[in-house]
Amino acid sequence: MENLKEKEEVIKFAQKLNTTNLSPLRSGNVSLRVTQNNVEGFLLTPSGIKYESLKPEDIVFLALKEKYDNLKLFNSSLNPSSEWRFHQDIYIEKPKAKAIVHAHSTHATAVSTHGKSIPAFHYMVALAGGDDIKCAEYGTFGTTELSKNIIKALDKRKACLMSNHGQVAFGSTLKQAFELAEEVENICHQYIIALKIGKPKILSSTEMNKILDKVKHYKKG
Repeated sequence: MENLKEKEEVIKFAQKLNTTNLSPLRSGNVSLRVTQNNVEGFLLTPSGIKYESLKPEDIVFLALKEKYDNLKLFNSSLNPSSEWRFHQDIYIEKPKAKAIVHAHSTHATAVSTHGKSIPAFHYMVALAGGDDIKCAEYGTFGTTELSKNIIKALDKRKACLMSNHGQVAFGSTLKQAFELAEEVENICHQYIIALKIGKPKILSSTEMNKILDKVKHYKKG
């Protein structure tokens, strides 16, 4: 089976969404950029299958340059996750993106319902790539509108919230993308607690620029 190792890795992190409680039940999805049969594309978790029962043959391959308006997939009898569109667009728009994790994590989803960016109340906000974590405007799941909104929120960023939905993060590996999603969830949890006390102090742009420079030199996972 082509890309067997990569398919197993997608399954590993899809199941980790559940075991770590980052995204419960069938919510969220995972993808990995690959080349299959000399076609550039990505492997994506399927629709409607519990992650605990996933098998390599269940993982769906989609080509980057293919238009799937009718979802006529090749080499698969399964439908991909309903969110395949924004995965495809992120890979097209972000050449450095090699893996994507989308989660309905509890605190990130809660913050996303307010449709506001997370400001630099903590320096770890910089892990997402900027001096705040943007929140993409709402769009119905699986639509071109949602995908466009996410791409906009990911401008100079590696992660963002999705209004009334959840979060998405990408990285150079699935491990890196998953850990960033975990960081975003933790940051959102801290932000909610901070707001209970009052309006938190926000770090200056000057300080955040220093932090962003330091983050560039973090060891990559």
